[in-house]
Amino acid sequence: MNAVVLVVLTFAVPTDFDTDVLPVLTRAGCNAGACHGAAAGRGGFKLSLFGGDPAADYRAIVLDLEGRRVNLARPDRSLLLLKPTWELDHEGGQRFETDSPQAALILEWIKSGAPRQATRRLTGLSVEPAQTAIDSLPATVTLKAVAQFSDGSSRRVDDTAVFTPADPAATEVDARGNVKVLRPGRHAIVVRYLTDVVAVQITAPHPNPPLDLADQPRFNWIDDEINGALAALRLPPSPRADDATLLRRVTLDLTGRLPTADRIREYLADKSGGKFAAEVDRLLASPEFAEYWTFKFARWLRIRTGPNDAAGTKAFHAWLRKQIATGRPLDQWTAELLTAEGDSHELGPANFHRNAGDARAEAEYLTESLLGIRLRCANCHNHPLDRWTQDDYHGLAAIFARLERGQVVSLKPSGEVIHPNTGEAAVPRIPGEQFLPPADDNRPALAAWITSSDHQRFAKAQVNRLWHSLFGRGLIEPIDDLRDTNPASHPQLLARLADDLAAHQYDLRHSLRLMVSSAAYQRSSRPLPAATSDDRFYSHALTRPLPPEVLLDAVCDALGAPVQFDDPRKELPPGVRTIGLYSPQIATEFLGPLTGCASSKLCAVTGDSSASLDDLAVQLHWINGRLVNSRLGDSWHALAKLAYGHEPTEKLIEEYYLRTLSRLPTAEEQDFWRSQLGGESRADRCQDFAWSLLSCREFVTNH
Repeated sequence: MNAVVLVVLTFAVPTDFDTDVLPVLTRAGCNAGACHGAAAGRGGFKLSLFGGDPAADYRAIVLDLEGRRVNLARPDRSLLLLKPTWELDHEGGQRFETDSPQAALILEWIKSGAPRQATRRLTGLSVEPAQTAIDSLPATVTLKAVAQFSDGSSRRVDDTAVFTPADPAATEVDARGNVKVLRPGRHAIVVRYLTDVVAVQITAPHPNPPLDLADQPRFNWIDDEINGALAALRLPPSPRADDATLLRRVTLDLTGRLPTADRIREYLADKSGGKFAAEVDRLLASPEFAEYWTFKFARWLRIRTGPNDAAGTKAFHAWLRKQIATGRPLDQWTAELLTAEGDSHELGPANFHRNAGDARAEAEYLTESLLGIRLRCANCHNHPLDRWTQDDYHGLAAIFARLERGQVVSLKPSGEVIHPNTGEAAVPRIPGEQFLPPADDNRPALAAWITSSDHQRFAKAQVNRLWHSLFGRGLIEPIDDLRDTNPASHPQLLARLADDLAAHQYDLRHSLRLMVSSAAYQRSSRPLPAATSDDRFYSHALTRPLPPEVLLDAVCDALGAPVQFDDPRKELPPGVRTIGLYSPQIATEFLGPLTGCASSKLCAVTGDSSASLDDLAVQLHWINGRLVNSRLGDSWHALAKLAYGHEPTEKLIEEYYLRTLSRLPTAEEQDFWRSQLGGESRADRCQDFAWSLLSCREFVTNH
């Protein structure tokens, strides 16, 4: 009787290839990108990356090589066992022991005939605790992974899930999900079971006294989120920056230029309580705001880097500036980009489709520039760290297969993208959602999905970029890699900002106003002693290098000496700023090595091509290049006129400081420079004075 019962139990829950065998191979690393999961496989044996295609894996293991990888007559002599246990020579080394549970499971499956019944499929993975906080270091947290299946069952999969620390120096994790936390901060552990990946967060406080931030300034709900994290991490926030620093910071962030000396004096003399809010409104309404944020979005959209000719680039840039200047909602002009057709020399948004050479390149370009998603990883195999599949990649590309990308952008009568797995035309698909029915043009459906408020992908990508621009670091970094396994430093804040953007009709100015109005934005850049190590939780403002174009404009504004760009065709408007140029190549000779990459290429989707003034090449350019020195030697710029004039030295020093560092000099600075500039040849000494101010860290950064 007992024997019969045992037989019934054995066959009631048979070993399932898809959800039992493949997880063992994944845990052992057999189907990782560095092994048989590589695009070309390894040693003549190819598996799908992390078990993404169970049917193909079954064929490779059981049917290919005339069935030599499984030996049904002698299961214990199967290559599938002998290789990973290293009983036969194996380039990948030993992956598990001969007497291990993994080997026993595979052996049992082969003994049962190596079937693939596909009785269930993975529908979800959850990990507990999803978020946790510890009180002191070092500490250990045990994670519990539970898989859910299509037959309604669920089970613990700690023994076959893969646990990976995002920062191995901060956390260690063993094969059973026991996490040892070594450093303070907010840390992520990535848990994989088959194709599902989940990230959990562990918060470990710094070794500081507990914080009560109830008395800290709270200007809007952003501060609730930021202060909550600071309290949990025991990071004391810096006080509010002084008026002059805040004026310089917000003027640079919203308009890309320095405040004038007169404006600084007016602002400092204003003793009203609402002057910062009024200043923000004034800047947001200014033409300089539209010009600067056209420059920002032009970088994100790569307007300056595509194969467009000058006429197309100018049309694209002019169209974008109109959208920013008129305050058109972000989702509306984004939808127009995706569906644009016509002569690209006349219709600016049509150039969006010319920034990519073909349909696949456009799929990658638009997901990176609009959604902050690296879909390109799903070209050859399913994305190893995200939900995107090859069907998503090639299906999205298929939406653009019929586009003609000449001067006139239009739909061709036919066009297709071949899916590498099937060898047939890929079916147009909304990534992660659904295949699309046959249609003349599926771009409107794609535009509706991208800008839909039903999900937060577009809104999150936009607010994350805005936050990065204002705070020097995105809530998710890098800003073009938004995925569940790259969690935000403040997940609730990111979600709330995205919801708020959608609720306010994707109003760019609203979100920027909200962010700069927070106490978090207005903090001093000088950290308190207990928060000096903080570089991501906003206990203090981060010091950021000025983008090269903004730095060039700042030098020109400080000296009162605008750049004379090479313009033989007289196409540039008088007094055009560097950030107002439709092509970066026009300013290449002035920017020189201040840009960290060639102007014809995109360094990163962030558009951040700044090189540090600490770099030797940049220092040499600053010391000997035309950017600063050719202007300082002239006698007609504003600072030189002051030096040659009869202004008292004290007033001259004050004016130099206001025009460069956007603040008044301290008493100590006044005394020092008076001693340096006194006597004869004041004008010559003022050249060195100006160079010193223009070269100091305070000038070349936003702080």
